[in-house]
Amino acid sequence: MAKRLLDVLFSSLLMLILLPFLCLLALVVRVNLGKPILFSQIRPGIYGRPFRMFKFRTMTDACDENGNLLADTMRITKTGKWLRATSLDELPELFNVLKGEMSLVGPRPLLMSYLELYNHRQATRNNVKPGLTGWAQIKGRNSISWDEKLELDAWYVENRSFWLDLKILAKTIVYVLKRDGINHGEGVTMPFFTGSSKKEQ
Repeated sequence: MAKRLLDVLFSSLLMLILLPFLCLLALVVRVNLGKPILFSQIRPGIYGRPFRMFKFRTMTDACDENGNLLADTMRITKTGKWLRATSLDELPELFNVLKGEMSLVGPRPLLMSYLELYNHRQATRNNVKPGLTGWAQIKGRNSISWDEKLELDAWYVENRSFWLDLKILAKTIVYVLKRDGINHGEGVTMPFFTGSSKKEQ
């Protein structure tokens, strides 16, 4: 109950305070990327239940001659890279938090197709609501491997508490300002998860 109260109060307050800034970001996306301003995708929520997650759009819809979308690194724009590097593209997820589909803190909502690839321990990440930020985000974000990231998610589920959430929120602010954990090489997205490289203990 304390976690849900924190989610409602903080998400409502942030949306109210950031409303002018959100409108400005929407205008930036509209001018640089066109329509739609928001990117939405079905992601797994608690216990794997699907919900529609919203983010600011960071990529074009450029396709090859066969009509297939180009690779992420070819579709992401300078504006999109900036939005991702600063995590500003995630701000519309505050709406998902307010609706109760997400929490401020929890494992990040990944792709529906990953659900069948998790081992038993990794699958425990779905026992809580996905989060706007999480333990893995302040421990390396995209600079760590999938095995490390999913282990950190499992650790959070086992050790979650109101005070741990407050710690993660505080560190997230510092983390984003420092812009740590971003892959500046080929792109700013993680490679697709294809299953754990380690045998389950």
